[in-house]
Amino acid sequence: MKLKKQKKKINYILFIFYLIFVVLSWTFNYQPGVQIGINFTDFVKSMFKILPFAFILIGLFEVWVKRETVEKYLGHASGCKGYFWAIILSSTTVGGAYVAFPVAYSLYSKGAKLSVVLTYIGSSAITRIPMSIFEASFLGIKFTLIRLFVSIPLVILTSWAIGKRFYLKPAK
Repeated sequence: MKLKKQKKKINYILFIFYLIFVVLSWTFNYQPGVQIGINFTDFVKSMFKILPFAFILIGLFEVWVKRETVEKYLGHASGCKGYFWAIILSSTTVGGAYVAFPVAYSLYSKGAKLSVVLTYIGSSAITRIPMSIFEASFLGIKFTLIRLFVSIPLVILTSWAIGKRFYLKPAK
């Protein structure tokens, strides 16, 4: 408990130093510090645009989707279909890792198999539909399809291996 309080205190001190650095950078027109401050405020603005809605949707998922449904399609008895549904779900996820990790936690707490959850996390970084369309428009559909057909099996394979290595009993 004491260590936790010390870490919290250190984080506050570091944040205060950060704020002092940004204010002094603005005051003395130190461009790297000014740019750091601008990047931070842009990041915070984008998070406030995404996270509230994402957490509302995750909360609705927690309430509306039954545990039995998640266990049926993504659980230990789902087999290969679980990986398929994880990839389909991840390709529709908006918001990147900010949304993928809370959804993954929710899936796991509702009984999804660890390897399927890891597949969801991995494929949420590579199969998002808007990202794939954007990529295809610049690099071509052939490149995008090759990337997907190479990446998806690798994500499934590594998720399966990690799931086997760190098998955890299903959450109740």
